[in-house]
Amino acid sequence: MSGSEIRTAATAGAAYGLVPVDTTEDVRSRGAGVATQVAVLPVGSFEQHGPYLPLATDTLVACAVAREIAEAYPVHLLPPVTIACSHEHAAWPGTVSISSVTLHAVVRDIAASLRRSGVEALVLVNGHGGNYVLGNAVQESSARGERMALFPAPEDWEAARARSGVVTSLLTDMHAGEIETSILLHAHPELVRPGFESADFTADDRRHLLTLGMSAYTDSGVIGRPSLGSAEKGKELLASLADSFGAYFSLLTSEKPSGPENAADSGSTGDTGPL
Repeated sequence: MSGSEIRTAATAGAAYGLVPVDTTEDVRSRGAGVATQVAVLPVGSFEQHGPYLPLATDTLVACAVAREIAEAYPVHLLPPVTIACSHEHAAWPGTVSISSVTLHAVVRDIAASLRRSGVEALVLVNGHGGNYVLGNAVQESSARGERMALFPAPEDWEAARARSGVVTSLLTDMHAGEIETSILLHAHPELVRPGFESADFTADDRRHLLTLGMSAYTDSGVIGRPSLGSAEKGKELLASLADSFGAYFSLLTSEKPSGPENAADSGSTGDTGPL
């Protein structure tokens, strides 16, 4: 069995694939083959996702995307940030949040630590749309001449939605809907409980969400159409996102001046997908 086969087999057996099982020699070997090393940090949340998806859904989604990326590109896959900014979900039991200041500090510290070890670029794979501060972290890092990106952008989610046959729009498919249910049905079907088939609920006008929270718009915690989810759609969603990541990888590994005035805009200021 080759080293890559051993790594794949070990990763498949790790706790739901959340924790990478590389050794330091694996990282050294992978880094020796690239001019610019790129690390991938999944950022999720621990928040309600209705009665049928686990609190860790956003972390599981971010890790599934990151694993798909790691299978296609020579990146340094990091363990996830599992608790982030889920304040809008505080009305439901089990939800836990940290402040945006704390999340920003964690990301900045991780990026600094990676640079000290020779990993110049960091991609934040965000699984929770409420982690707005990640966009600020990328903007500020880029302004300092550091290499950082936020993935997926809304355009990447839209391309994945079209390719996979997801019917629900990104506006309507806000939380525990068709996209998230599909990804978990593919990546972790054992974690999806009965009930998603009849849990559809939509609330497209959410202009006061930040002021009132999710409980002002849904009793169940669901906003979307999970009944349309399928494992096949989940597989295609992940495949499309991996393809979209190629542009980010090329940007971060290309030769370019490091001065702030030449830093590329490597993050989106808008919503980054399902909450």
